[in-house]
Amino acid sequence: MRRPGLRERKKQKTRLALIDAALSLFLEQGYEATTVDQIAAAVDVSPRTFFRYFATKEDVALSLAADGQEAMLAELATRPADEAPFTALSHAVRAMVTMLQEGDLDDTARFLRAREVIDATPALFAGSVRRLMENERRLIAEISRRQGTGPGDLLPHFVVALFTAVARVGFELCEPADLDDVNALAARLESTLALAERSLRPGWDRPGHPV
Repeated sequence: MRRPGLRERKKQKTRLALIDAALSLFLEQGYEATTVDQIAAAVDVSPRTFFRYFATKEDVALSLAADGQEAMLAELATRPADEAPFTALSHAVRAMVTMLQEGDLDDTARFLRAREVIDATPALFAGSVRRLMENERRLIAEISRRQGTGPGDLLPHFVVALFTAVARVGFELCEPADLDDVNALAARLESTLALAERSLRPGWDRPGHPV
């Protein structure tokens, strides 16, 4: 893997600094009360620099979730072509969670703070749901591509809908004490995936599988 150059590392450092500043301000004074100018000033950059990285306040607040979605789609695209769709999705989300677990403490703290901000802010929660729906459409398109099927095929839609429900149980229906523990979130997701896999007949998500 190519190591990022100095310019790329500087850009990533600035991007993370903007995310950290935004999350801190959102938690301290509320999302609605925070301005782009305040976020930029906290990092000692201009608002113009902010807009080089993020189009809106919502974008910076939801950026980590968007990064995770992109990582999952990239991982899904690398799964073996003959792997069943639900299995491929499960491995892709497991890889995403593993990346989070193996990240440094700053990455983990950033993820948990972003989740706290989103859960506490109705406008951001609605934005995250909207983006999840868009991501589901992208997952459907990728499953359709892998299966060689057209947009009218119901299987990719059903597989992604079922997978999304399973992931939602794993990620969202957590005990309050689990919300600040990435490993607990990962364990809950793994348990939920295992429950789904035990409940489904092997090969159910293969085209032409008998009912």
